[in-house]
Amino acid sequence: MKAMILEEFGGVENLKMVDIPTPTVAWDEVLVQVKAISINPVDVKARKGYSLNSILSKCKPVILGWDISGVVVKTGSGVDQFGIGDEVFGMVNFMGHGKAYAEYVAAPAAHLVKKPKGISHSEAAASCLAALTAWQAFTHFGKLKKGDRALIHAASGGVGHFAVQIAKYLGAYVIGTSSAPNRDFVLQLGADEHIDYREQPFEKVVSDIDFCLEAMGRGNFGRSVEVVKQGGTIVNLPSGLTEEEKQKAQDKQLQGSFFMQVFSGREDMQVIADMLEKGRLKPHISHTFPFDQLADAHRQVESGRTVGKVLVTL
Repeated sequence: MKAMILEEFGGVENLKMVDIPTPTVAWDEVLVQVKAISINPVDVKARKGYSLNSILSKCKPVILGWDISGVVVKTGSGVDQFGIGDEVFGMVNFMGHGKAYAEYVAAPAAHLVKKPKGISHSEAAASCLAALTAWQAFTHFGKLKKGDRALIHAASGGVGHFAVQIAKYLGAYVIGTSSAPNRDFVLQLGADEHIDYREQPFEKVVSDIDFCLEAMGRGNFGRSVEVVKQGGTIVNLPSGLTEEEKQKAQDKQLQGSFFMQVFSGREDMQVIADMLEKGRLKPHISHTFPFDQLADAHRQVESGRTVGKVLVTL
């Protein structure tokens, strides 16, 4: 099969297309013929050696990627929930060696769910890591309640555009930040208010926030703490908070997680699948690349200017 391996950590030139044996499946796995792959910021960080280095550095060859949608072509002896021909999607083995950049992926059955019939493989693959991050932020790492005032940073991005929709689904009043060109997009997602973070400091125009989803980094966490209510909730996605920033949140008795790590699992993936099927969640795919141009997909994500998601199709 064709696979895109990472020869060494660094630039996109280190991603190389090679022929390798098709993987075998363990008793609890299925072999998926991949139709679409989603590219996330963590893919870029892992390629550079900034994320999951301790795990991936031990793998040979390194095959990046975690989000897939495709067709089951073989099942392990212990798998009874899927059959050959089933269309499935999910986030595979995160945080571990996902091996998604390939024509075939051996995936734990517990990390996959059936793809809704009215959803394309691209839409399904787009709705894995980013959608799970938003869902788990609101339900596992924090508890978003109906009527809460929710501030969602980077609301036009991969996680952010799912977070706006999920927060509205959960009954929150949503305030989203993005640059001005993406204002209409954020409001169309369902946000009740929009803040152009480039033109006005959000902490000057918003207050009394019950729940903040912080995805920006670079000092944005400390500023966000200022607008969250005493005893409110903040879930932080980027790593690297200073002790001073953590203390600032603790002084206000804020709940949540100061560094969230999304995890694979069928139960949460099924929630995402149900929302997709009912039209309550709609991924926005801004760029699609063929498999042999996967490096260009990395460049697009790395630009930091993507609205919604970047996909690769096979």
